[in-house]
Amino acid sequence: MNRFMKVSTALGLALVATAATAQAQSANINVTANVFQALTVVGNSNLDFGNVFPGVNKTIGVADAGAGKYSVTVGQANANVNLSFTLPANLIGPAAATLPVGTWTGHWAATDVTSGGTTFTPSAANTAAALSGTGLLFVYIGAQVTPGAGQAAGAYTAVATMTVAYF
Repeated sequence: MNRFMKVSTALGLALVATAATAQAQSANINVTANVFQALTVVGNSNLDFGNVFPGVNKTIGVADAGAGKYSVTVGQANANVNLSFTLPANLIGPAAATLPVGTWTGHWAATDVTSGGTTFTPSAANTAAALSGTGLLFVYIGAQVTPGAGQAAGAYTAVATMTVAYF
């Protein structure tokens, strides 16, 4: 019986020791977030073809006086953004006449100049760009109109939209 008691006591002590080492452990981590400055996008200048003549194509380049211009006036410094565009295929004129517009060109830069930046083709697909060290971005667009020989006279308009989003 003595021997049984010794074995039982040893077994009991072993179970207590095992239970003590099998206790749950825990650790902490911080949960963090960095909220970026909200973007402010402005349409600064309309893409203006000026006077257009029937049967004569007219192109406005990104560095021309009539180029369209957008800017990001507030954004997170040095952040990467995507530019995407909704562009018209036609300008609409008198009596719903259409004037085809296409061959879109674009240029983005961290400074308000049309040199030293990046040339791209504006489209619905994302174009990667980067905001300046002060959170600014300048985007210029140009295109070509192709009036027919019998193009109706009058004013033609449409809307070109640029969307900017962080990535």
